[in-house]
Amino acid sequence: MTVETKLALTAEDVRSFSEAQGEPTWFAELRERALAEVENLDMVKPDKTNIDKWDFFNFKNHTVESDTFASLAELPEAVKQIVDVEGQQNVYIQRNNTPAFLQVSEELKAQGVIMTDIFTALKEHGDLVQKFFMTEAVTVDEHKLTALHAALVNGGVFVYVPKDVEVAEPLQSVFYVDNADASLFNHVLIVADTNSKVTYVENYFSGVASNNTQANIVTEVIAREGAKITFGAVDTLDAGFTTYVNRRGETLRDAEIDWALGLMNNGDTIAESITHLRGDGSVADTKTVVIGSGKQNQNFTTEVRNWGKASIGNILTHAVVKDASRAIFNGIGKIEHGATKADAQQESRVLMLSPDARGDANPILLIDEDDVTAGHAASVGRVDEMQLYYLMSRGISRANAERLIIHGFLEPVVSQLPIEGVKKQLMEVIEGKVK
Repeated sequence: MTVETKLALTAEDVRSFSEAQGEPTWFAELRERALAEVENLDMVKPDKTNIDKWDFFNFKNHTVESDTFASLAELPEAVKQIVDVEGQQNVYIQRNNTPAFLQVSEELKAQGVIMTDIFTALKEHGDLVQKFFMTEAVTVDEHKLTALHAALVNGGVFVYVPKDVEVAEPLQSVFYVDNADASLFNHVLIVADTNSKVTYVENYFSGVASNNTQANIVTEVIAREGAKITFGAVDTLDAGFTTYVNRRGETLRDAEIDWALGLMNNGDTIAESITHLRGDGSVADTKTVVIGSGKQNQNFTTEVRNWGKASIGNILTHAVVKDASRAIFNGIGKIEHGATKADAQQESRVLMLSPDARGDANPILLIDEDDVTAGHAASVGRVDEMQLYYLMSRGISRANAERLIIHGFLEPVVSQLPIEGVKKQLMEVIEGKVK
């Protein structure tokens, strides 16, 4: 079935936006090529989720200009809850589509670490961005939504850690929406060069109820030889967003990406978390926690592809669905031919809280090599009545007993988030969704 594409912007609109941003010629041309490709490419096809009536193409405003912040003290209280105003040295705040605040320590600057908004990166570090932007982890021509993203990028951040540099303190980006008509076409590009190390955490959240609009987010995480990246995220966009979020990782020899993802959006969502273990001895560990509520429809694909010898891929997903929400969880471990001694493991657990809620866990192992290790486990069920009875017999109400069970169920992922403020935010989101 062909999905009708009604674009909100013309080629002239895209060209004018690019010129206004002062973008280099190569990026302006990439935008135009991508926009032309949107009509020709197939739509993304999430397994077991019908998205024919989802609108990924219409929004009121491509960009919303907002005031900036002179200091962390000026941040809205909602943002201060997840940013350590006193202690966080390296933080980027995007307000709607405006780079609103950036703080990077002098020590990191002296070491050559780059952390800046995507538009500044294109102007000041264009050659470096061009080397990695949608060339390895994600490509423009995968499907309509990746092409649309490339054409309409209106925000995001670029992080580069030079060879042999270890960043001791976490880097944090906060993408804050406080305008009901804002759309998000954010591109996040994280590159850790040879033998470097960095922890990066990003937060998406809404401070206002949004009109029907779009979030089309692509994050590329690239770990060169021997590098290690710890990546945390908490997504809590409003129900007014139809969201496509694509997080991709690429690892070279002996590199590692450790993902901890709290996917808590309130609207219809497609989320892909895919890592390619290109190098021998490389590792990807993907931990995801999800809560679905209301009448949400969501589709999550977590995939690790082992290309390198002795590479290791682990997937752990814990999810809760309630009310009349629907969620599909696809876990894919793929060991390619030649990836001898590779290891692909996955575990998906789904807890249903309501009779009308539906969660499906689909573990998939695709093995094209003999001398490997692989395994999977999946379960879908309701709250254990025996556990409830045990807690209630000790004077705990049924509602509180259920909440305790849910928090315990999600703890293996929540505990892995690397910034305490972000971990606290996720716990508060969980508390709000399960009461």
